[in-house]
Formats: sequence, C-alpha cells, structure tokens
Amino acid sequence: MSAGPRRGALIGAGGIASQSHLPAFRSGEGVSERLRIVAALDRRRPPPELPGIPVLESWRDLLAFTPLEFVDICTPTASHRELALAALAEGRHVLCEKPVALTGAEARELAIAARSANRVLMPCHQYRANPAWRTLRRWLDEGAIGHWHLAEFHVYRREADRGAGGADQVPWRGQLDQSRGGVLLDHGTHLLYQITDVAGLPNAVQAHVSRLRHAAYDVEDTAHLLLDFGDRLALVLLTWAASERDNRVRFVGERGTIDWIGGTLRRTERGGRTETLDFTAELDKASYHRWYAALFRAFADAMERGDAEAGLGDIERVAVLLEASYGAAVDGCRVRIDRI
Repeated sequence: MSAGPRRGALIGAGGIASQSHLPAFRSGEGVSERLRIVAALDRRRPPPELPGIPVLESWRDLLAFTPLEFVDICTPTASHRELALAALAEGRHVLCEKPVALTGAEARELAIAARSANRVLMPCHQYRANPAWRTLRRWLDEGAIGHWHLAEFHVYRREADRGAGGADQVPWRGQLDQSRGGVLLDHGTHLLYQITDVAGLPNAVQAHVSRLRHAAYDVEDTAHLLLDFGDRLALVLLTWAASERDNRVRFVGERGTIDWIGGTLRRTERGGRTETLDFTAELDKASYHRWYAALFRAFADAMERGDAEAGLGDIERVAVLLEASYGAAVDGCRVRIDRI
C-alpha cells in the first residue's frame, strides 16, 4: 500500500470530470484519504479551470508529475482505447469512462496490456451504486418476486447530454468521430452491465437503431434491443428523441412485479402487498458524485490487492454486447452471443 493517498491525474477536464469525478475524489466518503488528483491533461485552448489543480497540455508534462500512480480518463469515447493503452504502457493504473471498448477484440487487446503491465484497468460503471438499483437488486436476490422472466428498461431523453458544449453546438455524443456511436453506446452501456449483473450474458440479441429527431447528429438517437436469455427476456428502449426526460424499469416475476418510475421504486407481490420507496433526492444529478465515490473505493481496493483482473471481465462483457447489438441492427438479424 502507498504511504498516503495515491496520486493520480484526470485526462480530460470537461463536464463529467469537473461535476462528478473531481467532487468524488475530494469529498467522497472513504476516497480522499486514499486517492488524490494532482494534475489534469486537457488540450483545449483556453484550458478549462480546475481550482487547485494544474491543467497541462501535453502527455510529457503530465508524466513529469511523479510519482503518478493512476490516470482517470474522462475524454470522449473515441480516445478511450488509445489513452488507456498509453497509460498502461507507462505503468499507470487506469480508471476510464464508459465504454472502454466497443468490440471483443478491443477488450482483449486492453486486457493483454493490463495483465502485461500488472496494472488495474477499471471502467466507470458507477450506476451499480445507484441506491434505487441497489435496492432493486437486493429484492431480486432475496426472491421477493420469485423467479423473474421479463425485464423492461425505458430511457427517455430530449437530446444527447451536451457535457461542456454550448446550446448552439452538436453535442460530442452526437458526432461519430468523437463518440463512435449514439444512444445505444452512450447510455446503453449502463443498462448492459446492469442487466448482465442480474442475468448474465444473453444467448442472443436483436436490435434496431435509428435517427428519429436529431438530423444534425450522425449517430443513432434511438435504439431498441431484445436480449434473449432462454427462460428470460429483457427489452430495452433508449432514445434522445423524447419530449421529456424519464426512466422506467420493470421486472415481472412469478410472484409479483418491481416497478421503478422516475424516483419511485415499488414492489407489488401477488395478493396485493406493496412496498414503495422514494429515491428522488438520491437520483438527482447533484448526487451522482456519491455513485462515483463507491466506484473509486473499488478502484483503490483493486490497486491495493494488485488485482489486474478487477475490471477486465466487465469491459469485455459490455464490448461483446455492444458489438453484437450493432451487428444485429446493421444486418437485421438475431446475433448469438459467444460465451466469455
């Protein structure tokens, strides 16, 4: 274990870095005494300001901040693979915004690099720390609705998250050269790891992607997935073409249902018994840094254990599903999922 907090740097100082990552590093429970951000790298001019942290413009300048044990990649998706490989080659542990890889081949390449360097590569899959999701998972694990056989996930947004961009610009998430894909890749990544957490990998996937509303985007603004698990089915609808923001999740089981609509989580058991919990405050964007704090503690744990495998399976499962989903959408067919 390092003496004092491990020193790290942000790669990219945009909205997600300043609004969620940095607050979690500085004030997240159990984080600041273990991890400390001492610098940032961002090539935009003029450079963004991060109070108390120097923002550098070159990789060479960043690596001069020694000792530097880890980097936290907060850049647009198109740069994730290249930056992660470069950091691992320099002997740094890597935390990376999602998705880290988009294909099985990319995931395996990154895994080889992490194992060769004996360094941790962990994806930012912070939605696992969402308090409503954690309660929902506990109910499923406890068998509150019996064996569940149908899951539905609906995510509605008016547009892609703009990050630090202006209202008159196409968000980077809507630009293929920066995002590598649209709503399926962006928000869909979160749903894919959440679904595999409770159901494992599906046997096959069918998918449709389209651009319904945002003609200025060159990626899909809407995606629909059908994930076949044999005795279970998961339906996913994601859109940036909605009239208002909303989230809806439903699990149907042999003894009842679980519904999560907005900030309200409700369990209805056969016979009419219900339990309703309000997570509205905990799901406000101002609380997102708390979800990252849980992720950062897991990252610190993996570094202390020297566990290079900690996030690699997670990255590969998501990459395999993204690759299969986009392939199914292009070919209009049902794509089987190979076991990992």
